[in-house]
Amino acid sequence: MGSDLTVSTDPAEVGFDAGRLERLDRRLARWVDDGQLPGFLVTVARHGKLVHVGRGGLRDMEAGLPVEDDTRWRIFSMTKPITSVAAMMLYEEGAFELSDPITKWLPEFAETRVYTGGSAQKPVTVPQIEPIRVWHLLTHTSGLTYGFHHAHPVDAIYRAMGHEWGSPRGADSAAVCRQWASAPLVFQPGSEWNYGVSTDVLGRLVEVISGQTLDEFFESRIFAPLGMRDTSFGLRPEDDPESLARLYLATPGRPGGPSSGMTFSEAMDRGAHRKPEFLSGGGGLVSTAGDYLRFVEMLRRGGSYDGGRILSPRTIRHMTSNHLPGNVDLVTYGRPLFAETPMRGVGFGLGFSMVLDPASYGVLSSPGDYSWGGAASTAFYVDPVEDVTVAFYTQLLPSSTLPIRNYLRQLVNQALVD
Repeated sequence: MGSDLTVSTDPAEVGFDAGRLERLDRRLARWVDDGQLPGFLVTVARHGKLVHVGRGGLRDMEAGLPVEDDTRWRIFSMTKPITSVAAMMLYEEGAFELSDPITKWLPEFAETRVYTGGSAQKPVTVPQIEPIRVWHLLTHTSGLTYGFHHAHPVDAIYRAMGHEWGSPRGADSAAVCRQWASAPLVFQPGSEWNYGVSTDVLGRLVEVISGQTLDEFFESRIFAPLGMRDTSFGLRPEDDPESLARLYLATPGRPGGPSSGMTFSEAMDRGAHRKPEFLSGGGGLVSTAGDYLRFVEMLRRGGSYDGGRILSPRTIRHMTSNHLPGNVDLVTYGRPLFAETPMRGVGFGLGFSMVLDPASYGVLSSPGDYSWGGAASTAFYVDPVEDVTVAFYTQLLPSSTLPIRNYLRQLVNQALVD
């Protein structure tokens, strides 16, 4: 399976009905035709064989440029699984235990306090009872948050420091970690689940332990072995700027109704056109569908691809098991999320969500199907039961605009007829 996205396998050979697979493209194309989606690219593979590539719409609506195989996409939080894999590579080398406090490498978090009341201007805080451990970063149970949640006074503290959809100018990963460490945690580490900058802090941990910057580690330890030639933190000087899809914001419609269209987000679009100062392990990469397919297939194959062994199969299984205490789902243990993943019937492991109960989830899926997505509505999942990988790319903020991730599963699974 190469990066050129050439389909050379008849879907019927691996149990797919080709006609039923076309329903996926038709559903996605309707969103394009209705003006709710700029363009898309979707890949479906089974048993390591690429059986379907769907494309539609435009990567640049203003210039009329179509989606192409080499289109680069801001994958935002689909960076997180790569950072989690990087950390677990160091774990496999004995660099740390999952139970180690992160203050062994990031001492600034030793004095971080925990919010208990008050306002963003006058928070009431107490000391940590439990230190932030590496496990907490991987599972988003650290108590760290995001400024763009707009759901908690600590979110507002992040925004006041310049952390909403970006980071303060001139701040690298070391600086932003010091800034986050100066703000209170939303809760005591390990007591709840909250989506936040945990994976960004994990990326800084990778830097400190490895002695490499995050882009250097990714390139030498993950991208080069997997043949991911077009994945990087922002565009590189040699990259064609027109290859990067433009970023669009959904225009709000009536309350409770669909969006009324899209607008080009120039302010948010420009950041990915060059290497940023802060290498965000939580959301900073751009990639192509062919490149990310190699990463996803490495996961499905138990940690190796084209002879490049990244992790052991047992480590992958550990990462994609539910690590929430008591094997509960995110509804039970988590705080509301902005649709990066559903929460009912879904658990969380070391960098991935996974389906615990398809009936509770409410979508045609398999137990153990694991996945993640990005803020611009990108998504992928691996189904170990059906031995299927699916990945989807577009550039539409926010990810809650359309129920794309549910449709991917139901329309791919209904096409399996073996």
